[in-house]
Amino acid sequence: MQMIGKAGKAAAIAAIAALALTACGRAETGTTGGSSGGEAFPKNSSIGVALPQKTSENWVLAEKLFNDGLNGSGFKADVQFANGGVSEQQNQISAMVTKGAKVIIVGAIDGAQLGTQLKQAKDSGATIIAYDRLLLNTENVDYYVAYDNFKVGELQGQALLDGMKAKKPSGPYNIELFAGSPDDANAKVFFDGAMSVLKPKIDDGTLKVVSGQTSFEQAVTQGWKAENAQRRADTLLTGSYGTASLDGVLSPNDTLARAVLTSVKAAGKPLPIITGQDSEVESVKSIMAGEQYSTINKDTRKLVEHAITMVKDIQAGKTPEINDDKSYNNKVKTVPAYLLDPVIVTKENVKTAYVDDPVLGPITK
Repeated sequence: MQMIGKAGKAAAIAAIAALALTACGRAETGTTGGSSGGEAFPKNSSIGVALPQKTSENWVLAEKLFNDGLNGSGFKADVQFANGGVSEQQNQISAMVTKGAKVIIVGAIDGAQLGTQLKQAKDSGATIIAYDRLLLNTENVDYYVAYDNFKVGELQGQALLDGMKAKKPSGPYNIELFAGSPDDANAKVFFDGAMSVLKPKIDDGTLKVVSGQTSFEQAVTQGWKAENAQRRADTLLTGSYGTASLDGVLSPNDTLARAVLTSVKAAGKPLPIITGQDSEVESVKSIMAGEQYSTINKDTRKLVEHAITMVKDIQAGKTPEINDDKSYNNKVKTVPAYLLDPVIVTKENVKTAYVDDPVLGPITK
């Protein structure tokens, strides 16, 4: 990862920090803690993992990986999905505390609504690791492990430009913007990362958002639900694209990308260049077929592996390794973070991007 040097990008990051979401800096602090002397807790202790709703394949995979990895390391894994919503996740974290969890890993549905439960966990002596999504408005979070989500957005924005230019060398280009769920702290980070690339092109006329819906609030997709994205796409196509062509769509993940493509097909329109994220099986197949243009490879195995490495360090009385201690201000504190690098995947590199992936490797051969 590299430090951000351009003034525009620095301004974008400062704006995100001011909103107390996450500003994804590129500082490499290389901080590695040493032993604090002796085990922090017994090896066979309970480790809680509170995951959100099963809205994408990567969350389902994370459940299996956490169970296998934690149990295989001698811990007692307590992995829960909160498919019933925020209140269910609140209850699950409280139950983990009651069961004596020494570390609780939280992939939040809404990172701003777990304050009471996180305080309860810290008061019990547990260590809290925010997983994939930052926990907001609380001092009761110790570490954050995630992919570099601002960079994800940058990669998506650049892929959209590259794809449209390859298809039609000269602009201007008509585009529409989609964002994730507003209760997910990552959603605006993805969007702001992409807009750091796209907004200059909107300002100079290279890109035209025909609907005029350019703000995050206008682009959001509640709950990351495909039906919500498809419904909005239907409305946009009907209202703004009677005769105009739709050249490109910024989509924050694969599920929403496929929903938008479904809408475009139903309207009888040519398929636009469209971005994605998560390397879902159907979207990887779609990329190979020349429909979806790109996705982001955020290998869930590596993310879970590093979260479990953090647990092992904490259990052994060591300070977990971090590589960013400046960027993730959650409104109350700056959370020490370990960031992994995302990788853009298009048809050009789809056959090499997943060579070690047990599911996607065979598909892309």
